[in-house]
Amino acid sequence: MGALQPDNSRRAGPVASVKAPKASSAAACQRLEQLPNIGPAMAGDLRALGITHPSELAHRDAFSLYQALCAHSGKRQDPCVLDTFMAATDFMRGAAPAPWWAYTAQRKQLYGAV
Repeated sequence: MGALQPDNSRRAGPVASVKAPKASSAAACQRLEQLPNIGPAMAGDLRALGITHPSELAHRDAFSLYQALCAHSGKRQDPCVLDTFMAATDFMRGAAPAPWWAYTAQRKQLYGAV
């Protein structure tokens, strides 16, 4: 007799994670997860701060959002969170989509060490 083979008949296939399609412009952005650089966790953070629609970010200050999240969580957030908020607020004001790290130099120049 040959070696026993595993029974794969009931094994589920790979689980695909479904990402929200990213908006190419502020006008096309209807959900927080459609914002460039914003995934489910960051969208949850924004919701915890009372942001429910991307359009609300157009009139918000990224540094104030960062400080509010630090206060809400009771922890100092990584500075890349501020970079991400800068990218999101800039995008909702009409800027082209850009990766959050494109804002790191600007954040350091404006706010120093946070």
